[in-house]
Amino acid sequence: MNEQGVNYVVENEIAFITINNPPMNPLITAVRDELSAIMRELSGRLNDVKAVILTGTGKAFVAGADIKSFPGLDQEKAKARLKQTRPLYQQMEDFTRPVICAVNGYCLGGGLELAMSCDIRIASSTAQFGQPEINLGIIPGGGGTQRLPRLVGAGIAKELIYTGKFISAERAHAIGLVNAVVEPDKLMNEAKEMASLIASKPVLAVRAAKEAINHGLNMTLHEGLDLEAMHWSYLCGTEDQKEGAAAFIEKRKPKFVGR
Repeated sequence: MNEQGVNYVVENEIAFITINNPPMNPLITAVRDELSAIMRELSGRLNDVKAVILTGTGKAFVAGADIKSFPGLDQEKAKARLKQTRPLYQQMEDFTRPVICAVNGYCLGGGLELAMSCDIRIASSTAQFGQPEINLGIIPGGGGTQRLPRLVGAGIAKELIYTGKFISAERAHAIGLVNAVVEPDKLMNEAKEMASLIASKPVLAVRAAKEAINHGLNMTLHEGLDLEAMHWSYLCGTEDQKEGAAAFIEKRKPKFVGR
């Protein structure tokens, strides 16, 4: 665990990752690299981890990229930069276990793109969201033009990206960008409760559900239904499926083993 940068700890099968680069937690190269390294490390600890909570310190989750580096960009440097930044978002989205983003403050630009690569977003009532890249003469480059419309619809995504305006946690909830809004002092407890509930479920089924949803969104409906059927059929041959059915019939709590 680092004192500054990105900290993480695993407790009760939940990995807590905290971006700690005050005051605004910009997504600088060092932070991206640390996040990526932590996710790789957690990939080797799947027996210990059933859910992940990602959050930030202070008044921001991530308030975007390091804008001070932008004046020196040209087209070739921009392409090279995206090759370095985009893999983290995909790494987060593809992580085997569900990732819950606890948005504690400003969630802007690359910060919103990072949050959208997570499975579930819970926001503090004081959080603000936006894709303000238009104000810098550019567009989102870390997936904002693709993940945002998939979450909130094309019309609202265009509104937010074209105007660059910030929206409140309440509006973010109303448009489906976040799953819940709670008071700041209840944010981590809400995220822990969600993570603990997910951690209590059979890991094979949770993983299959994540893969079916994420990959199915990029398929036709027919292809997605075939993908769902493949996962469903596979799960019917697992020990956890037999235990779940038996526990239901016997009216007891199931004991899932991950097989």
